[in-house]
Amino acid sequence: MATALFTHPDCVLHEMGPGHPESPARLKAILAALEASGLAARLTIREAPLAAREHLERVHDAAHVDLIFESAPGRGYARLDPDTSMNASSLSAALRAAGAVVAATDAVMSGEARTAFCAVRPPGHHATPSRAMGFCIFNNVAIGAMHAIEAHGAKRVAILDFDVHHGNGTEDAFHDDPRVMLCSTFQHPYYPYCGADSGNDHIINVPLPAMTDGRGFRDAVQSAWIPALERFAPEVVFVSAGSPRTRTSGLDARGRLRHRRACPLRGGARARARGLNEGMPARDARGLQCPPGGVEVVEAVWGVRPISAQLPVSTAE
Repeated sequence: MATALFTHPDCVLHEMGPGHPESPARLKAILAALEASGLAARLTIREAPLAAREHLERVHDAAHVDLIFESAPGRGYARLDPDTSMNASSLSAALRAAGAVVAATDAVMSGEARTAFCAVRPPGHHATPSRAMGFCIFNNVAIGAMHAIEAHGAKRVAILDFDVHHGNGTEDAFHDDPRVMLCSTFQHPYYPYCGADSGNDHIINVPLPAMTDGRGFRDAVQSAWIPALERFAPEVVFVSAGSPRTRTSGLDARGRLRHRRACPLRGGARARARGLNEGMPARDARGLQCPPGGVEVVEAVWGVRPISAQLPVSTAE
């Protein structure tokens, strides 16, 4: 079974104004890199469908969904928070981004695909059940996790989130739901200034200081994530991964995740991949690749099935 790639041209049309760091260039760069590397030929490419309201409301309040639909402008921009706005194409893009993860979940859970990668935007991991924030409109990975539970009967779902920013929206969605384990690494203190002391048995938050390098990420995975995941024994794994845009590895003094441009699994991220592969026993956990939300990073995701198997070839978002 091949890895399925879910994407849609509408996701490139969403933009939040000149100079905004979450730009269409991110997704264009990923798709171009897949073509240039020859990886695209090894993927099963599928069009991301529109998410249904039913999918959105498994995570988001009805009032939030209403607000997004009502805020969508015919032209110009509609501001949702100081960092997040919509243009005329944003509603369709947001529905495609969430729909991609729903469709990817169906493909992996049904056995049609071994793993799936969602090359979409806008991102999602800052969107809480009741508000858009941090460039995120709907929480794509949370919607996918709930689809695995509600539509496919999954009883234990894991979300692995590494980014310079904590996935606060994903935590808010599942903080009191033990069916979902969230493992998150992030710089602290840094936007959104939470997560350092809000964990529990299934919310495994690992705040890291600025300048943490790849070894530090790997140590965090092996010491905190791996034991929790072994205990939890997930049936399906979503990876919500911030992937960088600059050249060197690690977190810099300003809190940006630094990385080599050519390949997002070099340096720190490759160490994280090794930490997962070397630390976890084989089990039938299906892997989905789906997007988070990052401010300083271009989003990327990867997944594994079984968990101890080799990760798919590096991709960037």
